[in-house]
Amino acid sequence: MPDPGAEATGHGTGVPLRAIGELILLVVIWGLSIPLTKLGLAETGPLTLTALRYAAAVPCLAPVLVGRRLPPPRALLHMATLDALGIGVGQVAQALGVERASASVATIISALIPLLVVVFAVLRLRQRIRAVHLLGLVLAIVSVALVAGGGPGPERSGLAGEALMLVSAVAVALSYVLMAEVAAAHGPAVVSAWSSLAGAVLLVPPAAWELAAAPRWPGPVGIAVILYLGVLVSAGGLWLWLRLLRTVPARVAAGAQYFQPLVAVAASSLMFGDVVGLAFAIGSALVLGGVVLTTLPARQ
Repeated sequence: MPDPGAEATGHGTGVPLRAIGELILLVVIWGLSIPLTKLGLAETGPLTLTALRYAAAVPCLAPVLVGRRLPPPRALLHMATLDALGIGVGQVAQALGVERASASVATIISALIPLLVVVFAVLRLRQRIRAVHLLGLVLAIVSVALVAGGGPGPERSGLAGEALMLVSAVAVALSYVLMAEVAAAHGPAVVSAWSSLAGAVLLVPPAAWELAAAPRWPGPVGIAVILYLGVLVSAGGLWLWLRLLRTVPARVAAGAQYFQPLVAVAASSLMFGDVVGLAFAIGSALVLGGVVLTTLPARQ
């Protein structure tokens, strides 16, 4: 007999209409992050933008820590180390890469993060991988080279920017997998709150150095981008993501996020005049296909 609460909880065959709307909203919020980052970089430097982004997220996530016990020193040290990897390396490399690469190419390369999460989960968490997952990995890696070779105009994307985006994808994916162990003990919301706080503190010195070397304070557009990235992408997106994981199956919530590159490429085309060529379009489709194959549910 069907579970009468299956549709309401999202763990049966149906997904609530409200959850579908929230999934679409999250795809749009996160999908616009890279094009808007590139827009914000026109007014301020990548280190300053990233530091201010996490500074804007801290007040939104701070209430999560109210009334909770402080994690033990060993857990805080572990989180700080992973923040240095995921934020200090991953997010900074992403901002530097977006500054040098076209927004469309940067978005497609960042779509490799779920694939790399699978690879690191196999190595670190001893999760099994099926032949179809391996096929997806190979397909996505090959197609990234095609994307890089057929980047959109009016100017070709720089190899330095593409390399930085790959470094960012590796660092972010590895930090996600390693952070899973900490989140299992202390909860993802608490870990995310501490991560944002640590990220803001960690990025103060490099941002101060950047501003001293080349003072570029964000103007109205840059401030709007910073608030969007901090409040909506980092804080609001996290809250919505955790809410969705309680109402729909994780594979459904995660699978919907693969539409983010499509949103970002469309936004980049409108905002920066990116012209999508045939090689770029084929490579983008192959990246998305590889991501989907790699994240298919494994047989028990």
